[in-house]
Amino acid sequence: MSAVVVVGGGMGGLASAARLAAAGHRVTVLERSACCGGKLGTRTRDGFTFDTGPSLLTLPSVYRDLFAATGADLDELVDIVPVDPACRYRFADGTELAVPHKRASVPDALEAAFGGGAGEEWRRLMRDAERLWGLVGEPVLRRPLNGTGDLLKHATGVRDLMAIAPWRTLRGIGRRRLSDPRARMLLDRYATYTGSDPRRLPAVLSVVPFVEQEFGAWHVRGGLRRLGDALVDRLVALGVEIRTSTEVTAIETGPAGVRGVRLADGERLAASTVVANADAAHVYDDLLDDPRTRRPRRALRRTQPSLAGFVLLLALRGRTPDPSHHRVLFPARYDAEFDAIFGRAPRPVDDPTVYICAPDDPRLHPPGCESWFVLVNAPRHDPAAGVDWRLPGRAEAYADRVLEILAARGLDVRDRVLWREIRTPADLERDTGAPGGAIYGASSNGPRAALLRPANATPVPGLYLAGGSAHPGGGLPLVAMSAEIVADLVGPPARDGLGR
Repeated sequence: MSAVVVVGGGMGGLASAARLAAAGHRVTVLERSACCGGKLGTRTRDGFTFDTGPSLLTLPSVYRDLFAATGADLDELVDIVPVDPACRYRFADGTELAVPHKRASVPDALEAAFGGGAGEEWRRLMRDAERLWGLVGEPVLRRPLNGTGDLLKHATGVRDLMAIAPWRTLRGIGRRRLSDPRARMLLDRYATYTGSDPRRLPAVLSVVPFVEQEFGAWHVRGGLRRLGDALVDRLVALGVEIRTSTEVTAIETGPAGVRGVRLADGERLAASTVVANADAAHVYDDLLDDPRTRRPRRALRRTQPSLAGFVLLLALRGRTPDPSHHRVLFPARYDAEFDAIFGRAPRPVDDPTVYICAPDDPRLHPPGCESWFVLVNAPRHDPAAGVDWRLPGRAEAYADRVLEILAARGLDVRDRVLWREIRTPADLERDTGAPGGAIYGASSNGPRAALLRPANATPVPGLYLAGGSAHPGGGLPLVAMSAEIVADLVGPPARDGLGR
C-alpha cells in the first residue's frame, strides 16, 4: 500500500480519503480542529441544533455515488427529504415568491408572483441553462481542468463557445432575458452561491439555478452535519486513520515531488501522496516552499476573495406563522450589498439581503420552538485593509441591526429570542482556516476565476488539491466532485515487483 496523507478533514478531504482508501491506499487524515467536517459545522445547545454551514443539499446523487463507490448505501445511513418550497423570497415591494421543489412548476410560480410573462421568460432561460449544463456539467466539473485549453476543447464548435460566452455576465444575461426587475434580482442571487458579484460573474453560471431546480433542494433529517458524520463513519469502516486537533505546518517536497508533512509539534509523516483539503492560497503561500509553485501562487494573487458571512444562531420560543425551511428577504438596492463587500473600501452592508434557514425538523429544536440560522453576506475579516470584525462592540451592534431589518421586513422575532450566538467572518477564519472567513476561497468574479480555479493536480508531483477553493469549486456537491477527480488522478496503489 502507498501512504496518503490528507491535510484537512472538510468534506472534500473526507470524500478524497474515502475513495482512496476504497481503492487500497493507506490513508491518514489530519484535521486541525477537534472534529472533522470543515464548514459543515453544527452547534447544539439547550435542545437546539443548528447547521452552521450549508443549509441545503443539492445534487444528492453525487453523495450517493460516493458512498456506493466506497461500499455503502447512503440512504440507509441518513434520511434525505425534499424541501418544498425550496425557498420563499420576499422583495422590497412586498411581493412574495415561493419557488417549488421541481423545475417544471417554477415558471408558473414566477408568473403568479410577477405576471407579465415572467414565467415564460424564466422557462426559456432555464432551457438554455440546461444546454450549458450539458457543456460544463459532466464534461468540466467532474474532470481535471488545467487551463483555458482544457475548457475550450469541450466546446465542439463556435455555437458551443458562444453558448458558454465567458465575456458575458450573469447580470447582463438577466437584463437581456428577464423584463421584471424582481426576476433579475432572483437570478442575481445565485451569484452568492459562489461568493461572487453578479455584475462580474460569467453568464455560464446560470447553470446554478438550473441545477437547484432540476435536481431539487434537499434536507438531511437531524441536520446536514449528519452527512459529514456518516462519511466519517465510512472512513473508520475503511480503516482510515483520523487525527483531529493536529495542525500541519508544512508540506515537505523534494526533487522527485512530495515527501510528506510536518506537524506543529515537529512530528514528520512520510507520504508518497498528499491531498490538501485546505484553502489553495494557504497551501501555496504558507505550507509550501517549492519553486515549482510560483505560477499558481501568482495566479491566486490576481483573484478576488469570495464574500464572507455574518451569522446569527437564534433559539426562538413559539412558532412562526406560515413557516418556511428557507427564506430570502431582499433589500431595495441589491447592488449596494455588492458595492460594500467588493468595493475598494469594504464595509458591513447597511441594508443586506437576509437568508434564514429554519427547518421544520423536530430533531433540531424543543417542541413549540424554532432554530433559526440567519446569514447575511459580509466582507471578509481583514484588519489591515478592510473590516476588523473583532473590534469591540461591532459584532453585537451588527447583530442588533440584522434583527431590526428582519422586523422591518415582516419577521420581528426580537421578543421570541431565548438566546442568540454570533459568528463573524473572523470566527469562521479561526474555526476553519478559511482566510478572512471567505466562504468559497476565491470568488468567481471574472471568467478565469469562475471556471479556472486552481487545478487539482499541482506542479509538485504527488501533491493534489481537493475542496472548495480548487476545481470545480465550493459547495457540498462540488467538493465531492473534486475528491472524485483527485482519486482518479492518484489512481490505485502501485504494485511491487511480486505483483502485490
